[in-house]
Amino acid sequence: MKIELTGLEARVIGCLIEKQITTPDQYPLSLNALINACNQKSNRDPVLDLDEATVQRTLDGLVRKHLILERSGFGSRVSKYQHLFCNTEFGTLKFTAQELAIVCELLLRGPQTPGELRSHASRMASFAEASEVEASLAQLSEREGGPLVVCLPREPGRREARYGHLFSGEPLPAPATASAGHAGGTEDIEGICDITATLPALSPSALETRLLRLESEVQALSRELRELKAQLGC
Repeated sequence: MKIELTGLEARVIGCLIEKQITTPDQYPLSLNALINACNQKSNRDPVLDLDEATVQRTLDGLVRKHLILERSGFGSRVSKYQHLFCNTEFGTLKFTAQELAIVCELLLRGPQTPGELRSHASRMASFAEASEVEASLAQLSEREGGPLVVCLPREPGRREARYGHLFSGEPLPAPATASAGHAGGTEDIEGICDITATLPALSPSALETRLLRLESEVQALSRELRELKAQLGC
């Protein structure tokens, strides 16, 4: 079964995997613990400010997809959540410890270079050499059932190409910056000002949350369109 995640679902799954590895005594997670994990300011990109209702809706969707299991602890009425995303008896998706750490980091931080992945994922799995990260990425990109990560075109000014996961579709390229050799003039600047002037006054975290929600909605619409085309034989 091919797993397709919205941006918010990827964040929730990534948080559950991370906490399962780094703080096993506190896993599974309660709703409040999961909200804090999703909004954590370290080891996250982008940093979000999700509310309880949003996280609960995301959890409900993952439960329907059979990617999350809701359970109550012994003697407690507080529901706790654990992932069924991988390395369980319920699914076929299996990872080595190094592969799991890399996938988790890609879910939590988005596309990264092998060097960045080695640094970030080392808290969840040991990488003695950079070649071990590259070998794991190669395994993830050449899996028998289809690639799970993809190498993105190298950006100007970077020595390494970035890799992104494919559980939410093809990763978007990084936005162009002035350092990348953009030659636009005042017309470009005025155009940007015109666009930003129409946006509501939102904090950076609120804008990121809105963008991630829009991404989730676009991905859901894309899935529905593909299903409709399949039904119509297009």
